[in-house]
Amino acid sequence: MTKSFALLFQLKRTKKLSNGNAPIYLRITIDSERVEIATKRTANPDKWNAIAQKVMGNTEDARSVNNHLKTLEQKAYEVYREMIERKIPITAQGVKDRMNGIEEEQVCRMLIPIFEDHNRQLEALVGKEFAPATVIRYQTTLKHVQNFIKWKYKVPDIDIQDLNHEFVTALEFYLRTVRHCNNNSAVKYIKNLKKIIHICVANNWLVRNPFINYKTKIKEVIRDFLSSEELELIGEKEFKSERLNQVRDVFLFSCYTGLAYADVNKLKRSEISTGIDNQKWIFTTRQKTDTASRIPLLPVALDILKKYEDYPACIYDGKLLPILSNQKMNAYLKEIADVCGIEKELTFHIARHTFATTVTLANGVSIESVSKMLGHKNIRTTQHYAKILDSKVSQDMEMLKLKMQTKQTALLKRVNAK
Repeated sequence: MTKSFALLFQLKRTKKLSNGNAPIYLRITIDSERVEIATKRTANPDKWNAIAQKVMGNTEDARSVNNHLKTLEQKAYEVYREMIERKIPITAQGVKDRMNGIEEEQVCRMLIPIFEDHNRQLEALVGKEFAPATVIRYQTTLKHVQNFIKWKYKVPDIDIQDLNHEFVTALEFYLRTVRHCNNNSAVKYIKNLKKIIHICVANNWLVRNPFINYKTKIKEVIRDFLSSEELELIGEKEFKSERLNQVRDVFLFSCYTGLAYADVNKLKRSEISTGIDNQKWIFTTRQKTDTASRIPLLPVALDILKKYEDYPACIYDGKLLPILSNQKMNAYLKEIADVCGIEKELTFHIARHTFATTVTLANGVSIESVSKMLGHKNIRTTQHYAKILDSKVSQDMEMLKLKMQTKQTALLKRVNAK
């Protein structure tokens, strides 16, 4: 990482000695960090040239002081160059220490312990700042990085000073070929590693960021959602198994509220309250992003809540709905899809896309309102969920045709009136 480096000799006029001279200091500035070194030389303030940063005149004393200052300046540049060559983190204090003969032994920092420490801190903040899934993602990334280092370098770990652009591109190649990760998975793992590298750079452990000039891009994934006909089919179907009926109800509740699995799972009775329109709303906070989400309850969602109002398991657990683990929910949803003749791979997350697309946007709800109900921080995120249906495009174009026909008819009337 390129850093600004500047030297400046200053006369400390506020520290005058008994003979009228003032001490000269060397200020070292690297980026915004400044330190000063006493040159152990003094000068008469009347003889000091602040612009040239030297003592004026040809006396022996003047030449001696100026030669000493020039030697210090050269030494500072030599120390700075040496630190770059040895890949030692460059700081103003570090340059000062080495100029004064204090040279700390360079600490060898390995990548894996830094990554593990990050993951431990992440795990300690689960439920406060991060979701459990975030920890799992970073743990998986760590395993991939460990296996890559063994595969590529035949060692269990690597010094962070050896990380470079080639390391990053080789890791990406490994993820795509050896691990058979798709584009977006590979990009996410690389992005997780990038965070660890940024920690190293921020702590001045790394001089150069290996991610400079590295670029990659997430490819948009077209996610499935249910049509209105498929929603009705699932809603009207009565299953022989009570468990399937319960899973269907929870899934439909998410389809009509847009809540993700984690948010439905933690939903409490206290989070159902009266909104601005005197109707029942959900007032909750998304577990993933810790952002507020306010959702007016549609009749279907209200009916489902009423159905389980006195359900023993819900009362015992303090939850609104009898929800299973995400893995079990998805397993039962596949069975529901088979029974209903739906060929799409039904997962719980499809409910959120269905709410954004079929339930709201397709029925004229603005994307701004959809974004707020989904608890997104910006509309760009909502656009990944909300797919504009051909039927909606057709409706909008029909409205445009009517407007154009109305204008044309009005124009013809004015022309005929003349």
